[in-house]
Amino acid sequence: MRIAFFVNSIESETPGYTTTALALAAFQRSHSVVYVEPGDFILRPDDGLAVSVAVLPDASYKTPDKLHAALKDAAKQKKTFAISDIDIVFLRNDPSLDATDRPWAANAGVMFGRLAAERGVIVVNDPDGLGQAQSKLYLQSFPEAVRPATLISRNITEIRAFIDKHSKGCIVKPLQGSGGKNVFHIAKPTDSNLNQIFEAASGAGYLIAQVYIPEAKAGDVRLFLMNGLPLARDGNYAAFRRVPAKGDVRSNIHAAGTARKVKVTGTMLGIAEMVRPKLINDGMFLVGLDIVGD
Repeated sequence: MRIAFFVNSIESETPGYTTTALALAAFQRSHSVVYVEPGDFILRPDDGLAVSVAVLPDASYKTPDKLHAALKDAAKQKKTFAISDIDIVFLRNDPSLDATDRPWAANAGVMFGRLAAERGVIVVNDPDGLGQAQSKLYLQSFPEAVRPATLISRNITEIRAFIDKHSKGCIVKPLQGSGGKNVFHIAKPTDSNLNQIFEAASGAGYLIAQVYIPEAKAGDVRLFLMNGLPLARDGNYAAFRRVPAKGDVRSNIHAAGTARKVKVTGTMLGIAEMVRPKLINDGMFLVGLDIVGD
């Protein structure tokens, strides 16, 4: 099969990215791999959809570094394919990274992913489901048992009142965004720098405030689900614990968090089971589920 990976930009890809690991695994299973960027789609007057891609040459890539080096070279001379020549498109971009500087690019994957799906291409994850999941508002559509008490608002008075009700404090962050950017732990509503925190976190959008879970000090567990089921091989689950850096509340790897081995518990598997029906219904085929505590 010819598998396309849609990314924010080839230039920003690294050997350590999950997308690189997926591409390497695809090559090791004798698939053809191409990379697509937001500006690479072409919709022609006859409604034919084409795409300009960086084609990774057939080779025996032993490491992510070698594949990444080959990708950089391939990006210098792209080739154009009809979308019918692509079997699968993995939408691997992070829209929040383009929202400010390249707003046209932020939703390109979802928009053209829909067109590709309409033309018979398998698109992972489903563009419509992914469009919903790009906002943290998506979490509110899951059972209450799997999410903390939450307020979403731009009204500072409402947010202060919410924080005042929770003695353990709250986490405040942008409704849109990823990677642990502008995430703050507020212990009490009288914090002297609260207004500055609100300003930094909200930007031009909504804020999400969630009750702080003390177990978050130990980080969280990322459990990978495939078609709604925990991904496992030989009885070993695809999961790891993300541990925050000293003095930080964020466990995101991009925010200096570190990955460690973890034992997946029955409670974690139960949470996965609770979210499974909606994930399947929304076409969220490959998902990383973040779990705090047990």
